[in-house]
Amino acid sequence: MDLYEKYQLKHVINADGKMTILGVSKVSDQVVAAQKIGGQNFFEIADLVVQTGHYVAKLVGAEDALIVNSASAGIVQVLAGIIGQGSGYHVYHPYTNRITKREVILPMGHDVDYGAPVDVMLGLAGAKMVPAGYANSCTAAHLAMQITPQTAAILYIKSHHTVQKSMLSIPAAIAVAHEHQLPLVLDAAAESDLTKYLKMGADAVIYSGAKAIEGPASGVVFGQAKLIQWARLQSKGIGRAMKIGKENIIGLTAAIEQYLAEGPETGAAMIARLKPFVAELQTIPGLAVSIVQDGAGREIYRASVKTAHAIEVCDQLRQGSIAIYAREYRVNEGVIEFDIRAVNQAEMAQIVTRLREIMEAY
Repeated sequence: MDLYEKYQLKHVINADGKMTILGVSKVSDQVVAAQKIGGQNFFEIADLVVQTGHYVAKLVGAEDALIVNSASAGIVQVLAGIIGQGSGYHVYHPYTNRITKREVILPMGHDVDYGAPVDVMLGLAGAKMVPAGYANSCTAAHLAMQITPQTAAILYIKSHHTVQKSMLSIPAAIAVAHEHQLPLVLDAAAESDLTKYLKMGADAVIYSGAKAIEGPASGVVFGQAKLIQWARLQSKGIGRAMKIGKENIIGLTAAIEQYLAEGPETGAAMIARLKPFVAELQTIPGLAVSIVQDGAGREIYRASVKTAHAIEVCDQLRQGSIAIYAREYRVNEGVIEFDIRAVNQAEMAQIVTRLREIMEAY
């Protein structure tokens, strides 16, 4: 029986991007093969965690690395480790009053909901969030003025979800952190460059394993050996509830190897695939269509569709016999975007056909 039929699920065309609500990415046969080996064999898990961390760290030029079950878990375990600084007492009593250095400074425009709120992850880590600057502006001075003797770290969220304008750059945030002998933790969950931020001087960089890397459900933290060691300790405490299976540890290790060898789809390749798709969409009355770059400056290009009925069109796309998900971040402005990274030519044709049907009603 077909899997979709067996569980009464809809087929999905994912033109939204690498989104958790849709299962993020498709994994390669190479990664599935690695997961199969991992799932069908036994390991000393503590050693597996350490050795795969060392292995992927060497691939990107980091001191060490830790594979976790998600980027969110990476935030929690890294910050908890920084607060505990290797204390066994802290591992077993993560919210103890004995440890008071818990403040983590975050630009106010970075406290976003990416599917869960950033401040919830800080709370799980036992951190006290200290916002810096304003929702529409944060400078190096704003960051520095929030530092106190209780500051444990500075957290920076590199994401299209965050406020983009009038925010200090990553190098500026790193400079403030290091001037005050603090670690700069960078959440780069959906970013595609696995070496860029380490070279800038970030002390710990967190990626989703399932987004740009196209691995299984997982995350990875690259960074200073001391910070990784402290984060690894959390597996005996709060990290136990966030543990990752052996099959996904090995699967992500294989995915990182493959990703570094082959790289992501280039912007030029995306544009080449988009051009005929956009040309077809431009034949549909009532739509203004163009190719646009990702709002956060990533090398990602999408089809932008403007219509007076954007909200209704997105609803109907999702509710069809095949659920078509588009990016809806700007539907209030009448803009729908189609991310084609996980969309093949046949699916693009289905999107065009469905949009034509929907727009005929207007």
